[in-house]
Amino acid sequence: MRVGRFLAVTLAGAMLATAAVRAQDTGDSDWRKVATRQDRERLRGWRDAWVQALTKVRATPEGRERLAADADLFDPDRVIEGAALLPGVYRCRVYRLGGIGPGARPLLSGGWTGCRVSETGIVRHFVTDGDQRASGNLFDSTDSRTIFLGTLALGDEDRPMRYGRDRQRDMAGLVERIGTARWRLVLPFPGFHSTLDVMEIVRG
Repeated sequence: MRVGRFLAVTLAGAMLATAAVRAQDTGDSDWRKVATRQDRERLRGWRDAWVQALTKVRATPEGRERLAADADLFDPDRVIEGAALLPGVYRCRVYRLGGIGPGARPLLSGGWTGCRVSETGIVRHFVTDGDQRASGNLFDSTDSRTIFLGTLALGDEDRPMRYGRDRQRDMAGLVERIGTARWRLVLPFPGFHSTLDVMEIVRG
């Protein structure tokens, strides 16, 4: 009797857990149900972030030269439909536009790091390597854009912070294809240092 009752309780628990996972997966497929209010506002203001950041960069000859050297990457309207980021290995580097604070430079660029996309059920995960690491989920939005919601890990932290716990660490952006095998992750009004971050993503 005790064994039978134990098995019945265990099976019931497993069924409830499975139902919870399915319910969570279904909810997670809609980024609007996951995003914080701050991040919904940041995503709505993506063009304002571009305008403010590009204005600061274009104020210097060096900035204008850098923008002209890679027009596809820095054109807000350069978006190609289809070919979203699929599971695989990529390389990434970040450009910080429109520095904030005294003495801030209008454009900074980082070095290449590894990044990758994995898939669990209907959820796609995007993570990067390096001293400042992005980690989060990708949500289908339109034919030309994917939404990224995640967090920023720093230094020797061994795991990313849970999304929604720290406003400065939360990340919200738009993934757009800008070439045959080239994408960018646009992060409007990030928590640190800049007006707009643009992460270039290419096949590894």
